[in-house]
Amino acid sequence: MYYQNILETIGNTPMVKLNKVIEDIPALVLMKVETFNPGHSIKDRMALKMLADAEKRGDIQPGGTIIECTSGNTGMGLALAACVKGYKSIFTTSDKQSKEKIDILKAMGAEVIVCPTNVTPEDPRSYYSVAERLNKEIPNSYWCNQYDNLSNRLAHYESTGPEIWEQTEGKITHMIVGVGTGGTISGTGKYLKEQNPDIKVWGVDTYGSVFKKFHETGEFDEKEIYPYITEGIGEDILPKNVDFGIIDHFEKVSDKDGAIMARRLAREEGIFLGYSAGSAVAGLLQLKDQLTKDDVVVVIIHDHGSRYVGKIYNDEWMRERGFIDAELKVSDLINMKSDKTFFSIAKDATVKETLNLMRENDISQLPVMNGTDIVGSITESSVLACLLDSPLQNAEKTVESIMGESFPIVNEDLGFSQLRNHMSEKIPAIIALDRLGSFHVLTKYDIIQAV
Repeated sequence: MYYQNILETIGNTPMVKLNKVIEDIPALVLMKVETFNPGHSIKDRMALKMLADAEKRGDIQPGGTIIECTSGNTGMGLALAACVKGYKSIFTTSDKQSKEKIDILKAMGAEVIVCPTNVTPEDPRSYYSVAERLNKEIPNSYWCNQYDNLSNRLAHYESTGPEIWEQTEGKITHMIVGVGTGGTISGTGKYLKEQNPDIKVWGVDTYGSVFKKFHETGEFDEKEIYPYITEGIGEDILPKNVDFGIIDHFEKVSDKDGAIMARRLAREEGIFLGYSAGSAVAGLLQLKDQLTKDDVVVVIIHDHGSRYVGKIYNDEWMRERGFIDAELKVSDLINMKSDKTFFSIAKDATVKETLNLMRENDISQLPVMNGTDIVGSITESSVLACLLDSPLQNAEKTVESIMGESFPIVNEDLGFSQLRNHMSEKIPAIIALDRLGSFHVLTKYDIIQAV
């Protein structure tokens, strides 16, 4: 069996159980991993639907130009369709979007126009307005307008919702997802509530967005609008695709919490996801007290972590924004050492040989090796104690006969503040393992020098 083209592989994405990051949640938590779509995003579903419906209406003819304002993911789905169907594509995006997203769109042959973020939607410089203007100026062009094009939410009503219902065997009790254009939550939520009206639909919003307050009060409060970093969720407009009647609750998640959770999902679950996926899971944890052991929660995620390598998965970027502590790591201590030679002694070496090695290299502790394996440790004080007890006799003793336990081995990514968990009065050094698999001895003196 084979597919006629890449567009036929969209949908039917897997459901995966979350484990470590949701240990405090009593419910069964499943993630609809939409990165398995060919464009690595859930937006492939609605991109293809919007274009197919436009073709049926005759809104675009062969050889035409697809135009869209996008945070990157919808553009990717449309770019795939443009490649397969022979269209040109022009995408407008905001300057807060990751470079990776822009580069991927260009790699698919699209023209990308970057517009300022901090302007109103009506401003002629906004990515909404620029897309609308281009649509008027370019013959045989179609502006998809994912915010108000109801084919967006229909795509999820026809595909995402039925898939989740079938995959959970109708046992789903809660659905949670970040809200941007509103298509995913509205279309999927509508289908699921038609099957079981008791299913709770939770939307994740971000600080700086209007959704939560509008949902709770009916007031569009411009004071709620201010710049934020999270990509793909939240809005300063009310897209027609957001069906507020379907949504039971909006939960706001900070830029920091979303970014940190995305990194946790990668490290603890092995699932490399985008910014809004972190926000969705962080929002779920904030709502954990509303869940029981009998609940089945489905988290829908939007895109892949590869689009955020230069942002949330970059330690420097995270530190600059205060999202992670600007503390030293073991790798920094290694880099500060002028002499990175790894000195060690074989377990069958003599005490005298050990003392000579220490004296020649001005070191006071050594790992003891059996071939390439670390089997113990020896310190200057233990060598001297042995020799002072009986210099002539003990000088020929083997290191193995007087060695202590091995120094703790830590990864180079360990934070400086965590070293206190590995060193003590009785443990004067640690052994750090770098990314290349090489060992380094770090002593208390090395740590004092770093401080």
